[in-house]
Amino acid sequence: MIDLDSQQQAARDWFEALRDRICAEFESIEREAGSDAAFAYTPWDRTDPDGSPGGGGVRGLMKGRVFEKVGVNVSTVGGSFNPEFARTILGAEEDPSFFATGISLVAHMANPHVPAVHMNSRFLVTTKRWFGGGADLNPPIPYEEDTAEFHARLRATCAAHDPTYYPRFSKWAEEYFFLPHRGVHRGVGGIFFDHLEDHFDPHFAFTRDVGEAFLDIFPKIVRRRMNMKFDDAEKARQLDYRGRYAEFNLIYDRGTLFGLKTGGNVDAILMSLPPVATWD
Repeated sequence: MIDLDSQQQAARDWFEALRDRICAEFESIEREAGSDAAFAYTPWDRTDPDGSPGGGGVRGLMKGRVFEKVGVNVSTVGGSFNPEFARTILGAEEDPSFFATGISLVAHMANPHVPAVHMNSRFLVTTKRWFGGGADLNPPIPYEEDTAEFHARLRATCAAHDPTYYPRFSKWAEEYFFLPHRGVHRGVGGIFFDHLEDHFDPHFAFTRDVGEAFLDIFPKIVRRRMNMKFDDAEKARQLDYRGRYAEFNLIYDRGTLFGLKTGGNVDAILMSLPPVATWD
């Protein structure tokens, strides 16, 4: 085990509690659809390159009638970055030691009318301490109502903390969740934030509220769309869209790169990939 100070422990406890509440809500949706699907939890341990304990995490995975594949991962790891990667991390260039704890969620839905979604939040410690994360909606078949309500919920969350947050973080999401090689966005956006440092309490409060906002709005959207009829053409559209999603996560996603560069569990890192996708 790695030793945690009070801030690190508080962040870890929150991410694990949020995981439990999200998974319970998603299982409840499966019950409403007549499915007995439940999350299977797989713990994993990490060893630092010097042989010392490097923490670990738990991968939660469910495949059901509504959620074709959803992963909810929580990890708490520490050790040292390799020198090349350390140069890309805030506060790690001179001292490569680090601590990181966070939650990462990706849901791929069975019905193409229900949007896929991504949410993550994290607390990192190098010679600096900061929070990062975000949430974005990824519908194969966009509905203006869903997009507007998703953004409105995140906008209200941001406004409660800082009036500059939503304009900054929604623009950041628009720029980040973009596939330059195809010239298209991954979805309809959301928020993306990083490097909220120096002031632990207000930034931790904001990070918690982002998690609460996600837990409030996404299940509402799922319930609105999950019983809609769809045809073969709409399913094909979903599978084609999933190919774009996979391309982003494998080529550009920071979380994927961070996990692979720090010796995380490969199955947990790549749980974000869709169960089935097509490239025509």
